[in-house]
Amino acid sequence: MPAAIRLFGLPTDINSSFERGAAAGPVAIRAALWSDRGNLACEAGLEIGSDIALTDDGDLPLIEHTSADDAAIARHVALIQDSGEIPLALGGDHAVTFPLVAAAAARHGPVQILHFDAHPDLYADFGGNPRSHASPFARIMEGGHAARMVQVGIRTLTRHCREQAERFGVEIIPMAGFTPADVPTLEGPLYISIDLDGIDPSEAPGVAHPEPGGLTVRELLAVLHAQTAPIVGADIVEHHPGRDIGGVTAIVAAKLVREIAFLVHRNNL
Repeated sequence: MPAAIRLFGLPTDINSSFERGAAAGPVAIRAALWSDRGNLACEAGLEIGSDIALTDDGDLPLIEHTSADDAAIARHVALIQDSGEIPLALGGDHAVTFPLVAAAAARHGPVQILHFDAHPDLYADFGGNPRSHASPFARIMEGGHAARMVQVGIRTLTRHCREQAERFGVEIIPMAGFTPADVPTLEGPLYISIDLDGIDPSEAPGVAHPEPGGLTVRELLAVLHAQTAPIVGADIVEHHPGRDIGGVTAIVAAKLVREIAFLVHRNNL
């Protein structure tokens, strides 16, 4: 029987490095997901509700204190896992991925991570903050929570982050000449993390750190749909509604919710 999905929001941007605003992302994405402007069908034709089981828990009552919020996130993920469901989180800034992945690894062992982003988020610390949204994957790799990590969409890589990628054995798929076929098919247990600034700002402008030359939505979907491993968790983060145009980025994120829900339904039999 296909696994059910539990959707929940993480309204925090306390670890944002440049401009806060991503804490409002979950509400905006959820509004787009449930809006009558669209529908709940994924591209394979299955629909959330009638074909794909998805429960929306709303937003966790985070207090924007990193250690307390990390503990609350881990507890919520554990409850979802205990029920046999798959957690799908809406950020919030990318710092929330650390406790999400740590909780997945605590249950399933080290995971394989497919990460979409303009930035590698591998800083040892950023601005003196080791829990910056520019650092979650350094914490994940240091903690032994990932067996393999593949990053897609990276197009701004500092010397320090390049060294960090080499240190941790992170696989970066270059954007220059990119095709979806360049991305390997990962094994399970698989965790998917999507920073919306991995998408080109012409298609997803509502982010704090736009970087030209990114993925199209179609390319991102092609990479997702090629993955066949069982999924143990996913997140969609860094939507900044204050920088969106016509709600288009929230609509993109809502589509990604539907497509990830389909992947869980298909892959987790």
